Amino acid sequence: MTAPKSMQPDDSLTLALAVVGASSAPLVLLDGDLTVVAASASFFTAFDINPAGAVGEPFLGLGDGEWNLPRLRSLLTATLSGAAAVEAYEMELESQNLGRRNLLLNAHLLAYGDGAEVRLLLGISDVTEARASDKLKDDLLREKAILLQEVQHRVANSLQIIASVILQSARKSQSDETRNYLTDAHSRVMSVAALQQQLAVSRLGEVALKPYFDQLCVSVGASMIRDHDQLSLHVDCDDSTVPADISVSLGLIVTELVINSLKHAFPGGRHGRITVSYHAHGPNWTLAVADNGVGMPTDSESATPGLGTSIVEALANQLNARVQVAGGHPGTTVSVIHTQISAVEADAKSGRAV
Repeated sequence: MTAPKSMQPDDSLTLALAVVGASSAPLVLLDGDLTVVAASASFFTAFDINPAGAVGEPFLGLGDGEWNLPRLRSLLTATLSGAAAVEAYEMELESQNLGRRNLLLNAHLLAYGDGAEVRLLLGISDVTEARASDKLKDDLLREKAILLQEVQHRVANSLQIIASVILQSARKSQSDETRNYLTDAHSRVMSVAALQQQLAVSRLGEVALKPYFDQLCVSVGASMIRDHDQLSLHVDCDDSTVPADISVSLGLIVTELVINSLKHAFPGGRHGRITVSYHAHGPNWTLAVADNGVGMPTDSESATPGLGTSIVEALANQLNARVQVAGGHPGTTVSVIHTQISAVEADAKSGRAV
């Protein structure tokens, strides 16, 4: 590769030509008229251009004219004038021999010697395969998301079927104790099924708590409340969203606390109301289940913690939260409280980094 005889290159230009010619990446050196001063062999090979006679020809006229694009001409002209710069500019090139290619362009104005000569160094990368790979990856991720949603739908449906069988067994049971155990099991399965339904409509793995708790209370109420005029469930929740694994723990806590209120707060056919609330302020949040029932038992035997209480305590510990029980005058309010301070203290005790 040589410069045109009319050019009489000085040492700087000779060095520039040597650098361009030795480049393994496609490079083209242009003058102020967008004429080819030099080009790397990789440029001619990559874009199937005959190097014979290319030097000294207009760059936009190379090949079969596929480079003669108005937008490209404007960008290069603006770069030559110093009014703009071409940095990672992506364009499509239609070539008769290569088909449609995706190119990434970088153009830099060069200054050397006394500044009388204007040169433009144009770097061209063919990113067609990379873009095709990106598209394939995006398609696979989209397909994976669709399949995951389908699996979540199927899991939710299967859980609902299992819960239905458990509930039928509970209704047929002659033993009050067995019936109570089966009813509790039904509510716990339905809480997980409600979570699966929320995951199925979630795009990013984040679960909106308001619709999740709404569905959860509907499911628990359907299996445990015979007269909805007598007992009612309500949700008071902000627009918080949490990761799926956190929502599982919160949902199980709500299920256990609501079941506990329904079983113990309204004996003898009392009328009442249970409210599930969740409110967050930054990293701090409070989940509470409050009823207006008979309140906490005063005798030590009745106050012995059961399975539900143990489950709530264990789940709260996993969330670095604390459980607080208070009388509601009337009723009882059980709160699970997460604060940044309690999270730091819990991490310090366990030796985890915050």
